Amino acid sequence: MQGVSEASQRHGWAWIALTLALAVHVADEALTDFLSVYNPAVRAIRQRLPLLPLPTFTFMIWLTGLIALVLLLLVLSRLVFRGARPMVPLSYLLGGIMLANGLGHIAGSLYLKRLMPGVYSAPLLLVSSVYLMAQARRVAQTR
Repeated sequence: MQGVSEASQRHGWAWIALTLALAVHVADEALTDFLSVYNPAVRAIRQRLPLLPLPTFTFMIWLTGLIALVLLLLVLSRLVFRGARPMVPLSYLLGGIMLANGLGHIAGSLYLKRLMPGVYSAPLLLVSSVYLMAQARRVAQTR
């Protein structure tokens, strides 16, 4: 049982690390005017694919939603530290989404040949998401 507890502790710290990386990423996007790129892109996509339900946001709604998400993830970290079984698949899901998010910012910057909002913190998302998924795998292997 000691191995599960130690693995759960590492998993919990990996969850916290990704949550804090996301908080930094939200600040990066807010300070570099992410919505000035996101909202026009969504409008252009909607013109080509009208059935795709992509939302546009005002700054306060967008920021409030992301702050609420970060706070929720911090609250859920208690379950990760306790070794709650549902947190392993949630870790894979969160890690995968954040990995795609970070890669998207980097790929967008390369494609457009300019630094996109959020690209400065994208490497933090990449490293912390891979770390979270690796720790989730270790927990799953100890069960």
